[in-house]
Amino acid sequence: MLKKCLLALGFLGCTLSAAPAPEPYGPVPTEQQVNWLRMEWYAFVHFGLNTYTNREWGYGDESPQLFNPAHFDADAIVRTFKDAGMSGMIYTAKHHDGFCTWPTESTTYSITCSPWKDGKGDVVREFADACRKHNFPFGTYLSPWDRNCAEYGRPGYLDVYYKQIEELLTQYGPIFEIWFDGAMGGDGFYGGARENRNIGQADHYYNYEQVVKNIRKMQPDCIIWGAANRGDATWAGSEQGYACNYPLWNSRNGKWICDEADTRHNRYGWFWHPGQASGVKSPEHLMQVYMMSVGRGANLILNLAPDRDGRLDAADVASLEAFGKMRRGLLARDYALEAKVVTSESRGEEFDGSQLTDGDIESYWCPRDGTTSATAELHLEKPATFDVIRLREQIRLGQRVEAFQVDAWVNGEWKTIVHPGCPGENENAPSHGQQWLKFVRGGKGHTIGHQVMRWLPEPVTTDKVRLTIVRAKACPCISEFSLLKMPSAEQAK
Repeated sequence: MLKKCLLALGFLGCTLSAAPAPEPYGPVPTEQQVNWLRMEWYAFVHFGLNTYTNREWGYGDESPQLFNPAHFDADAIVRTFKDAGMSGMIYTAKHHDGFCTWPTESTTYSITCSPWKDGKGDVVREFADACRKHNFPFGTYLSPWDRNCAEYGRPGYLDVYYKQIEELLTQYGPIFEIWFDGAMGGDGFYGGARENRNIGQADHYYNYEQVVKNIRKMQPDCIIWGAANRGDATWAGSEQGYACNYPLWNSRNGKWICDEADTRHNRYGWFWHPGQASGVKSPEHLMQVYMMSVGRGANLILNLAPDRDGRLDAADVASLEAFGKMRRGLLARDYALEAKVVTSESRGEEFDGSQLTDGDIESYWCPRDGTTSATAELHLEKPATFDVIRLREQIRLGQRVEAFQVDAWVNGEWKTIVHPGCPGENENAPSHGQQWLKFVRGGKGHTIGHQVMRWLPEPVTTDKVRLTIVRAKACPCISEFSLLKMPSAEQAK
């Protein structure tokens, strides 16, 4: 607690600390963005008319009478997510077909025209209430595109769209994230017109500048995803669930932008489809996805889709639970915790090397201003075997590190286990296909940011490890240096 107080006082420029905290460098995240990044991974839930039509994108003329889940249990779904170690969920309240799964006043194309609960049901309400019951953050997805609305593509649609945003953000309690995709229009039902409507520039048509202002007033703590990059978070570049670009810089165009990678737990689609049990991702595959998203500094949103009865597929749940155990096993023990640390330089006692291994994400090691290259040597109490290295910067002060190196003391000499990245070099993974798998193990030390994890090709056994900050844009502020061991799926059972 004392360290956190000193940190806070440092931010305020207080002179009570023996050594002042460094000034922030470049754009810094909001408190909401910091909290969001620490969530790491959460669920995406696609459940609507497409569930009953075996489609991914409804045309907008599907009958609301189709929506009638016999055994929908929001509480059971939320418990499944929480038990697996997920940190929240985002529900698709309206997809491109325009069907609203809550009793909106903006359109008659909604849950009120379905037979489920005699038209008195509200899927958004049931998920929101279940999340509140389990202290589980709730978010929502609202498609900007609406293939049902007769006014879509015209100025009149904005009244409908803004009304839907207002309802979702004022009637269901705190919303931790609202998700807008990049829908640009196309063919659709549009109230019977059955034509193609092109809206041109989405930012201009939807007036995302105003949308963001409206959301800030209604839900100031809500993370805005998308909105033509006017929000707080953006797409990491792949629906395979990994951050395509590394090095990953959150400082862009004068502001801090977080990255989020999305993927389906099942390869058959975002919505449930018959026979999808054979397409579920294995726990090992999910771990690879996790390391390529969260391990590259982005968040991961993993989609699980209820079936026509309103239940999650048993195969999806089994794999999710097994991955959750693997992840807990990975994070269960940090071999660097409480290790003695010798640094080349520090700016004062409260910023010395012990901050790297104290288990406090807020404290940090920092050399003096002007120093952009420094070392920290960890001396473990006894030899440990590890194959994952995790580093974090104190991002409240901005993102600084451009390249780092990690060495281990093996057979009487230093062996480099993470090589530093070179200026201009990148490890960009392809956005489609399986070629990204070659980037999962190994990799170089480029940016750190909120966090970076390097999964070594082979385990290393040693009692001495050295971190070298090779290049930084300002004096590095490193809050964590962890040594972890990746369990197998069998070990996690």
